[in-house]
Amino acid sequence: MVEYTSGGSSWTRALRRLGRAMLPRRREGRSLTWSALTPVVLAVAGMLFSLSAATAQGTDLRDDRRPELTNLISQRRQEITDSRDRATRLRAEIDAQRKRQAGADGKVDEQRQRGDAEQAAAGLTAVHGPGLVVALDDAPRRPDGTRPAGATADDLVVHQQDVQAVVNALWAGGAEAMTLMGVRVIATSAVRCVGNTLLLDGRVYSPPFEIAAIGDQAKLQRALNASEGVRLFSEAADTFGLGYQVKVETDVQAGAYDGSTALRSARSGS
Repeated sequence: MVEYTSGGSSWTRALRRLGRAMLPRRREGRSLTWSALTPVVLAVAGMLFSLSAATAQGTDLRDDRRPELTNLISQRRQEITDSRDRATRLRAEIDAQRKRQAGADGKVDEQRQRGDAEQAAAGLTAVHGPGLVVALDDAPRRPDGTRPAGATADDLVVHQQDVQAVVNALWAGGAEAMTLMGVRVIATSAVRCVGNTLLLDGRVYSPPFEIAAIGDQAKLQRALNASEGVRLFSEAADTFGLGYQVKVETDVQAGAYDGSTALRSARSGS
């Protein structure tokens, strides 16, 4: 015989048992699986940390690479300078050998004298005389970082065409010799700008850019005034604060060109 009792406590215990019966039972296998995987996850994480530390070698893997790039550029510049110096020494040795050989061979001596006569026109000898010195410079930066009204970033720097316009105008004015940043300009010289820097004979120069020419000063000045490109730069200098200066010099020095004179290709102008 089953005895039923009245009262809230009996019903409460019955509802609790029913609720526990309806809840899902915890699976012991699943708990065991996670317990087994935990050491594996920790081991993999430790390996990753060790690999990162070995790769970084005490440095930040996300560190800025600009210092490394700057050092690489400086190293390459030094290598170029060393190569140029070595090439200059080798050319001097070749010239000395050629002169010694010329003394023992009449035909060789004849050709040597012919070549020496053309060296001045080719820019291979140092010269000096009266002329002009033209300086081009970027606009100075304002302390507050603002720009002149209506100016863009390109309006405030010297461009390749600006330097080329001055060089062409001076040649047109009858320049007998010319230097750009102290480097002798010859027929094969090329003006190349990368950003606001000048690339000339493997070397990089920053503004101000200085072009010096030997010749009739009045004619050189008239040629500058007549050049459309120079006029545009002069107007930009007045408007945006770029640097443009022309100085009359009584004795301009133009050293001999000491770079390579080899030609990769040539085309007749006729």
